[in-house]
Amino acid sequence: MADYSDSIEDALAAREAAKLPVPDEVQEAVKTLLRWSGEDPDREGLLDTPKRVARAWKEYCEGYNENPAIHLARTFEEVGGYDELVLLKDIPFHSHCEHHMAPIIGKASIAYMPTDRVVGISKLARVLHGFARRLQVQERLTAEVAQCIWDNLKPHGVAVVVEASHSCMTARGVRTPGVGMTTSRLLGCFLEDARSRKEVMSLMGY
Repeated sequence: MADYSDSIEDALAAREAAKLPVPDEVQEAVKTLLRWSGEDPDREGLLDTPKRVARAWKEYCEGYNENPAIHLARTFEEVGGYDELVLLKDIPFHSHCEHHMAPIIGKASIAYMPTDRVVGISKLARVLHGFARRLQVQERLTAEVAQCIWDNLKPHGVAVVVEASHSCMTARGVRTPGVGMTTSRLLGCFLEDARSRKEVMSLMGY
């Protein structure tokens, strides 16, 4: 029977080497937090935790490494004369609050009224995720998404509504689970015209 132990060990070593390196001072920071929380970072189950936490936070905050506007750079004119509302509903996202670094889990609806160009619908979700994958407050996240679309697509109007649950409130502090927060940002025709505003909010389910 073939001995696969060497090949398995080589594969595991190669996979570990391919992972993002974590500086010692970052690992020590996580160990300090573990000690302060009452844990023993030298316990077997926690030996690799500092590296895992560090890499996880790099992933949580990968939005700092991109300009979300890049996703709106490519637009399309061939839309058959369509110039009505474009809406993407209930886009799931996760973020972290900048006050406690606790998870924010929610969904967003994004709409715009195009002028003569549209963007691929997946790009709206990418803009949301680009801003969400940073330390955030929900109000700023809502405003940033709307402003980015407004500045780059130059539509007649933009509407963004965000609903989210904040772990800094549900799992600590007041500890009130089941509470959601809703924020909205309206620009252009959705802010200025009551009929347009009513239409977009109704289609979003509000």
